[in-house]
Amino acid sequence: MRSDGNSGRGSNRSTPGGTRRGNRLIAAGFVGVALFMGGLSFAAIPLYRLFCAATGFGGTPKIGLAAAPGGTGQTIKVRFNADTNPGLPWKFKPERTEVTLPLGEDQLAFYTAQNLARTPVTGMALYNVTPEKAAKYFHKTACFCFDRQTLEGGQTMEFPVSYWVDPKIATDPGTRDVRNITLSYTFYPSMQDAEKSGALAKAGPHIGPVPSDRVPQDAKTN
Repeated sequence: MRSDGNSGRGSNRSTPGGTRRGNRLIAAGFVGVALFMGGLSFAAIPLYRLFCAATGFGGTPKIGLAAAPGGTGQTIKVRFNADTNPGLPWKFKPERTEVTLPLGEDQLAFYTAQNLARTPVTGMALYNVTPEKAAKYFHKTACFCFDRQTLEGGQTMEFPVSYWVDPKIATDPGTRDVRNITLSYTFYPSMQDAEKSGALAKAGPHIGPVPSDRVPQDAKTN
C-alpha cells in the first residue's frame, strides 16, 4: 500500500480555524485580566474598611459581636459629635454631648435627626472615632450607619447606637493617657456624596440595627 507523502507535512501547517481559535484564547485572556483588575478596584474600599475595622486604623472603631467583659471600676469620657453634609436639609444632633462611663460595660446612646424640608428626604450616615489610636478599643455592636434613612417632611427620628469601650485602653502604653474619646457621625445625601468627600474610605462598616429590647419604650419617631 502506498503512503501519502503529504500527510506528515500537512500537520505542521496553520489552518484558518486554528488561527481563529488562538485569537479567541488571547482575547479571552485579556478580558479575564481586565475583569480581575476591575474586581480588585471594586473591592478596594470594602477591603480597606475591613482592614480598618480589624485594626482600628484611620480612626475606625473595631467591629464585632464580642461581648462587653464587664466593668473594672475605671471610667472614660465619651463625646458625641454630629455633622450634616450641606446637601442634606436635616438638623442632626446627639441626645447628649458627652458622658462619663465605666470601661467594659454595654452602653446605649441616641442621635436625633429632623428633616427641615417639606418633602421626604433620604440620608445615610458614616462614623469615626478620635483619637485614632483609641479606635481599636471602641467597640460598636449596633448602629444606624450605612443604612438609607428616609424622613418625611418635618419628621424627627431617634437613632440608637450600642457600644462599649475595652478596659485594655487603660493598660496599653500607647493609649493609657487617653481620657476622652469622640464618636462622630455625619449624614450625607448618598454614598456617592460621602465618597466624593473622602469620608467613605475611613468609615467603619455597617453592623446592623440595635435590638428592639435594648431601645427604651419612650424612644419615639415623631
